[in-house]
Amino acid sequence: MPHFTVVPVKDRAEARYDSLEGINWVDYRDTGQDYPDHQDTVSSDGHGNHKEDSPFLNSADAASKKNDFYDRNLALFEEELDIRPKVSSLLSRLVNYTSITQGAKEHEEEESAEASRRKTPKSPNMGTLMGVYLPCLQNIFGVILFLRLTWIVGMAGIIQSLMIVLMCCSCTMLTAISMSAIATNGVVPAGGAYFMISRSLGPEFGGAVGLCFYLGTTFASAMYILGAIEIFLKYLVPQAAIFHATESAMLNNMRVYGSICLSLMAVVVFVGVKYVNKLASLFLACVIISIVSIYAGAMKSMTHPPEFSICMLGNRTLDRDRFDVCAKTVIKGNITVPSQLSDMFCLPGNISSAQCDDYFIQNNVTEIQGIPGLGSGIIRENLWSDYVQKGDILEKAGLQSVDAHGALENFGMYVSADIATSFTLLVGIFFPSATGIMAGSNRSGDLRDAQKSIPVGTILAITTTSLVYLTSVFLFGACIEGVVLRDKFGDAVRKNLVVGTLSWPSPWVIVIGSFFSTVGAGLQSLTGAPRLLQAIAKDNIIPFLRVFGHGKANGEPTWALLLTGLIAELGILIASLDMVAPILSMFFLMCYLFVNLACAVQTLLRTPNWRPRFKYYHWALSFLGMSMCLALMFISSWYYAIVAMGIAGMIYKYIEYQGAEKEWGDGIRGLSLSAARYALLRLEAGPPHTKNWRPQLLVLLKLDEDLHVKYPRLLTFASQLKAGKGLTIVGSVIQGNFLDSYGEMQAAEQAIKNMMEIERVKGFCQVMVASKVREGIVHLIQSCGLGGMKHNTVVMGWPYGWRQSEDPRAWKTFINTVRCTTAAHLALMVPKNVSFYPSNHERFTDGNIDVWWIVHDGGMLMLLPFLLKQHKVWRKCRMRIFTVAQMDDNSIQMKKDLATFLYQLRIEAEVEVVEMHDSDISAYTYERTLMMEQRSQMLRQMRLSTAERQREAQLVKDRHSLVRMGSLYSDEEEEVVEAPPEKVHMTWTREKCEAERRNRNNAPENFRELMSLKPDQSNVRRMHTAVKLNEVIVNRSHDARLVLLNMPGPPRNTDGDENYMEFLEVLTEGLERVLLVRGGGREVITIYS
Repeated sequence: MPHFTVVPVKDRAEARYDSLEGINWVDYRDTGQDYPDHQDTVSSDGHGNHKEDSPFLNSADAASKKNDFYDRNLALFEEELDIRPKVSSLLSRLVNYTSITQGAKEHEEEESAEASRRKTPKSPNMGTLMGVYLPCLQNIFGVILFLRLTWIVGMAGIIQSLMIVLMCCSCTMLTAISMSAIATNGVVPAGGAYFMISRSLGPEFGGAVGLCFYLGTTFASAMYILGAIEIFLKYLVPQAAIFHATESAMLNNMRVYGSICLSLMAVVVFVGVKYVNKLASLFLACVIISIVSIYAGAMKSMTHPPEFSICMLGNRTLDRDRFDVCAKTVIKGNITVPSQLSDMFCLPGNISSAQCDDYFIQNNVTEIQGIPGLGSGIIRENLWSDYVQKGDILEKAGLQSVDAHGALENFGMYVSADIATSFTLLVGIFFPSATGIMAGSNRSGDLRDAQKSIPVGTILAITTTSLVYLTSVFLFGACIEGVVLRDKFGDAVRKNLVVGTLSWPSPWVIVIGSFFSTVGAGLQSLTGAPRLLQAIAKDNIIPFLRVFGHGKANGEPTWALLLTGLIAELGILIASLDMVAPILSMFFLMCYLFVNLACAVQTLLRTPNWRPRFKYYHWALSFLGMSMCLALMFISSWYYAIVAMGIAGMIYKYIEYQGAEKEWGDGIRGLSLSAARYALLRLEAGPPHTKNWRPQLLVLLKLDEDLHVKYPRLLTFASQLKAGKGLTIVGSVIQGNFLDSYGEMQAAEQAIKNMMEIERVKGFCQVMVASKVREGIVHLIQSCGLGGMKHNTVVMGWPYGWRQSEDPRAWKTFINTVRCTTAAHLALMVPKNVSFYPSNHERFTDGNIDVWWIVHDGGMLMLLPFLLKQHKVWRKCRMRIFTVAQMDDNSIQMKKDLATFLYQLRIEAEVEVVEMHDSDISAYTYERTLMMEQRSQMLRQMRLSTAERQREAQLVKDRHSLVRMGSLYSDEEEEVVEAPPEKVHMTWTREKCEAERRNRNNAPENFRELMSLKPDQSNVRRMHTAVKLNEVIVNRSHDARLVLLNMPGPPRNTDGDENYMEFLEVLTEGLERVLLVRGGGREVITIYS
């Protein structure tokens, strides 16, 4: 039996596991960070990137069983068990994972007597009824049902009221379907709708909509408080009013009492959330009892309608609380005397026509039943709408009336409309009564089976509330007189709450029940809004909100509660329930719109992680819900809709500008991937048209030994060219072996990305590891980009100091790159003296950009200055174009043709034609060429003589002692042979000694050959051209901000490469900033539109 030995892996006793989903490269080992408490569902990796998808947060006893790593059956995997755990270990942690209860339970525990002792979180045990259905009912039913629904029915009529209810409830039902799909696609921690949207659509959308949802919840608390104060001052204790007898008295009373009530509620929430939670059941009972009393009263009205009479003067409704008897005269002791009503319209004791109001004299006073009952047939009169303007007196159409002009001072005797009404206004006022559908998803941690309870409970709650609203509309229209329905504050029925007049056994059931339910709803909103803001702040996507992520020691969001109170106070100061309701409608509709969008995007993208347990959804339903939300926003109030969208847009752009680098696997990223794939496939159809050509840059960077960018101005220049909005890829090469240099490559990539961020270059980074730098550059040129999004232009630096170096590798790599770009039909830009190029913070207020157009290679020289001038650095520079005319050219005609060509190109530039006459080759040119060739020959001989001596010395050099971050423009001519450094034997044979002696004896002969060397005539001609062109360019452009120049190509014969470098040096001597440009062999600019 064979024996084998298992080498134990270093024990990782503190192993922690970060993520299960979306892993590209996961290291499960301990990173040495302090992990947040395992009760936090959204954890952090220490860099602000939250990882909410952790399937297990507590890895205690991860290495308690040491033998887990040494299982004999897993010997093949034993060396990786510390970073790739066994399936059994993984599953045990998944089973032990518990989702901590959300809401305020943990705060209740902290406030208990045993707060000092840490409590073990209880396992969630709430079912569908208590965990989702009833909380949703409590949040959906609210102040609008009791205070405004009768008024909406009276103004809009039964038919249009049913339309309003159906529109709003259909919108929330479609949103609930989308929400159920998202909520059952994984655990939804605290934050509810914010969490769902941010993780589905990304931090930008999540932050924008999360804040909108927060503002909506905050204004909802203000609306509930205003509703409670309205019930208190109008129906419970009218004597408590501070201000009287003015038009704004009621508003001021609402502001004073509303502010007091808000302060008291904030104190209750601050002191202890547990009181709010314990009272929640009482508030819900009040709501249910009130609704039951409405149905009971409606049923009873079929046989015994309640006694609420209305006094009418003609067809006008009178304020019943101002007089005692509904008649013009009363009999007192067999004597007919004017009634209290008559005294209101006439001078006391006189009912003559001269002393009374004309309308009062000509019309009769009648009394009609305010609640005719279900069998009265009043439903026919209430079917249609009766919208009014502000100040209109409420009139009953069926009563006889003589139209006469009444006295203005008697206007207060009638019941009139306090605001102008319309269908769109009523939609905005009613919609808040359909909100509150997120209550179930916010409590997902409390549920025994959240993925079953949330869809069932939420959809049942919306169905129940929708049926209640629809039947209430029908019952109100069938039981209550139309003028009473249109009477918002019950002035016609002795200041009674209108819906209370229908209830059984007493109107006080509705008044007291609605008061407590609105107070409870306000407390719930004040409790939920700060926690939502705290969840947003803790995600750290909006920097200025960070302070609101902190709170008391038990986690209570103190600062968030303070801000919520201040914003709610703004709603209180508005002091009108009808004005606050459309505001919060906007914010809730924005939230629901993006819930639908999130579901639709995820469904259409078909991402692998989109696997909701709720199956009854479809992207078409989500789009329909999204469209309805958008329509309702503009129907209810188009200007509020624009303001809400503007707020969300500003938050979105702010988060985008701040750069919220969160990877949440959101749908927008998936949408971007799908769109990018589609666009790339479209681009594959063929090369871009000349009109669409723009420089797609591959910037070759040089890094120093510390992996810092050596010439960052190359990136500056690239960012200034980005007016073309093209692709930018920044590449560099690390010399070495990929397996050994992977970490170094990542560090270099990060250094380049940091520099790109500093220079504001938006693009991609590619670092290549190659055994030779020259080969790495070739690989970059060949492989960068994808499909149609490939670079068409290479930007590389000039090899400075190539003359002083005996090593030819620097300039050989440079020339090799020039040849590769030419072979690949790519354009090439070489900024010379790049250190003198301006930074992005500089501004040229004057100066010229000079273009020396010597040969035509596609129009790059025309296009580049135009793109540079789009940047603020070069914007005020003028463009000048020089071209060279030979002896046989007509320079005048050339100038005219060039000006016409530029006009057709729509490029503004001065045009000059420089005449270069044929001249004899000067002695300077001849001598310069001779010196160039002598230097080349001398360096060649020096390299040959020293090659033999260096060969053996080279063998003893350790390969890894070389500077592996060599120059980008240097390379190894041959492979370095590794040799053991311990012992070195220098062996000199007789042949080597004789060869060395011959080389020394031949040195004088070689020197004499150098002195007698005659320059090659082709080199002389090239040097002549370089010298003459340089003289002309320096003469005309010595003070230019930038000189663009055609870059001549390298010679076909590689023996002349060193001379080519000398020609380029001569051509650009005396110029501060030069951009050598070489076209890619295709036209890049056109005169056609």
